[in-house]
Amino acid sequence: MTTYVVRPTGPLVGALEMPGDKSISHRAVILGSLATGKTTIRGLLEAEDVLSTISAFQAMGVSIHRRPGENCRIVGVGLRGLRAPRSDLDLGNSGTSMRLLCGVLAGQTFRSTLTGDQSLLTRPMERVTTPLQKMGASIRVSAGGVAPLDIEPVSRLNGMDYRMPIASAQVKSAILLAGLYARNRTIIREEVPTRDHTERMLEGFGYPVDRHTSQTVLQPDGALHAADLTIPGDFSSAAFFLVAASVVPGSRIELHGVGMNPTRTGLLDILQSMGAKIEINNSRTAAGEPVADLVAESSDLRGVDVPAALVSRTIDEFPVLSIAAAHANGATRISGAKELRFKESDRIATVVAALRSVGIEVSEQPDGMVIEGGVIQEGTVDSRKDHRVAMAFAVAGAGAAGVVRILNCANVATSFPDFAKCSQRVGVKLREEKTA
Repeated sequence: MTTYVVRPTGPLVGALEMPGDKSISHRAVILGSLATGKTTIRGLLEAEDVLSTISAFQAMGVSIHRRPGENCRIVGVGLRGLRAPRSDLDLGNSGTSMRLLCGVLAGQTFRSTLTGDQSLLTRPMERVTTPLQKMGASIRVSAGGVAPLDIEPVSRLNGMDYRMPIASAQVKSAILLAGLYARNRTIIREEVPTRDHTERMLEGFGYPVDRHTSQTVLQPDGALHAADLTIPGDFSSAAFFLVAASVVPGSRIELHGVGMNPTRTGLLDILQSMGAKIEINNSRTAAGEPVADLVAESSDLRGVDVPAALVSRTIDEFPVLSIAAAHANGATRISGAKELRFKESDRIATVVAALRSVGIEVSEQPDGMVIEGGVIQEGTVDSRKDHRVAMAFAVAGAGAAGVVRILNCANVATSFPDFAKCSQRVGVKLREEKTA
């Protein structure tokens, strides 16, 4: 077991390069594998979740060459070139890998089984498998609507006109990937816009996508062509340092090359509404995605009611937003975020319990929480093996009145393997303890 021990720190100061965006890295590997030709990816996230996606495609005959810190090169096999894996595809802790691969494998001519670790085997999958089944996919879920998932070949999938019942970029992406194998066009309608990384990357690989504010149309019988990509820095990783700089007095942290896709930056809008001092500099484009450098400084935060329109754009950042709320003057109300209950942990219950363990008053709601600003005290937090909760409460420890211990932090490696080193680089007094 890995435990973080974080002591209160002085001002946090420094400049950091953020690791490659996890969501974009997954999609780059998937589409590079399904393209024709050699794709080069710079800045690919070297984390366990992305490595699970890479291993799955290698098991299906795709040549992927990578060395830590160097470019990743993929020799794509085309849409119809995947081969049947010799065994079940083990995706570790990666829900993104499993849900997106459902879409890819639904259109193949071979049988496959998707499995993962104990945590992944508890997460709901019917939200993905049900719409794919409407397209004609043959997918059998295990009892309770969870993995392992058994996928049988079908002659061909049918496109459909689908209105998203929930705001989920993973579900949308699985349908779009299945649409690559459909006999007619696929239309997805969203009431609440979600991450559009898949749509942007399809366009980057030369596949025509007709995009409007609330509708995406994918035509059949297109092709993916090899691309040369640079992955932007992960905004979700940057979020921890934006909050850390905001809540620790005297701090100033620069973050370089951060992805600024507007479907991802809800936390930035929320923090600024709370009074955070965050500058956006040197805006540019990489891999079809907006990128910028961010500078965050300490500030006096005030509690806010999080607008419903920002929930889907902030869904991965709510654990660290809770730390900003714990430092704010007044109450912060989060609602409309029931999706948090279906992440690596039930993030509403996990965050509420963690905040209480360090002396913060918080009330749990069915779809969110109400956090009363105060002073984070010494305490022990159980992250329940949720990487984003673990990192969020390391930030809490940096601005606490005493030592904060965070249990079950090993899964931080799934998304941000260098989190501890980056934190130490800007002055966080974080020590890792490992026990059998």
